Amino acid sequence: MDLPVDCTLGQSCFVQQYVDHDPGPGAQDFTCKGLSYDTHTGTDIALPSLSAMQDGVAVLAAAPGQVRALRDGMPDTGLTAGTAAQIEGRECGNGVVISHADGWETQYCHLMQGSVSVTQGQMVDAGTPLGQVGLSGNTEFPHLHIAVRRNGKIVDPFDPDGQITCGAPDPETLWSAPVTYVPGALLNAGFATGIPDYASIKAGTAAAATISRDAPALVAWGYAFGGQKGDVIQITITGPSGTITDHSETIDRNQAQFFRAAGRKTPARGWPAGDYAASVNLIRDGISLGERVLNLRID
Repeated sequence: MDLPVDCTLGQSCFVQQYVDHDPGPGAQDFTCKGLSYDTHTGTDIALPSLSAMQDGVAVLAAAPGQVRALRDGMPDTGLTAGTAAQIEGRECGNGVVISHADGWETQYCHLMQGSVSVTQGQMVDAGTPLGQVGLSGNTEFPHLHIAVRRNGKIVDPFDPDGQITCGAPDPETLWSAPVTYVPGALLNAGFATGIPDYASIKAGTAAAATISRDAPALVAWGYAFGGQKGDVIQITITGPSGTITDHSETIDRNQAQFFRAAGRKTPARGWPAGDYAASVNLIRDGISLGERVLNLRID
């Protein structure tokens, strides 16, 4: 299988959820860790924001085959209390199902409304555009959910034989190129003039391109996925006069996605003109899972 999204893993997209291998009410991914949820049947490749989705990111056929089924026309509203009834029974949202040789099948879910670009019965090659990543169906963030089945049974492309050995993932995967497991990472980071609201973080509009000397505050924030209880978000801001803030916060519970922010109110005489920098670091058991370094000029 080729990567089914036209993006760069770890930069413009991230694998955030995997097939659930726990037969009970809990959840575990193929590494015996927690990047899954109960009964999850596919691999979720997510974009960092709604604005990235709106820019248009192609969903691609992972292997050659024939389009068996498709759906388009569902709005990109995601799952809310107001949309739950309309989504029930159509949790995949806009999607495409492709039949492959020897009983294999791939299903592509949550495509953008109006983006499906193939027709039922069409033959496709690996890499053929099927549509674009969207927010349709049962989802709370823009991503592609790809499910792989053989003879009707779910197959995890990271562990096709289903024989998990914790700490030693199966070297034989279905991917044509290696896809590195990332247990959590920063999706985005930025400066702001106050603690941003979560909606703007998810929309991709929270980062301030410029900040004035008399802005209400100087804040840096980080948006991450795969948070585990005990993880630490460390945020440091420095300026012409030295350290403005050096803040560490421990995550108190597992969180699929989350953000943290830290900063200082603007001093009475305003921020000194000059160069500012921020570091946002996600740390687990003393090891960095990812760091973003930000630079800002205040004149």
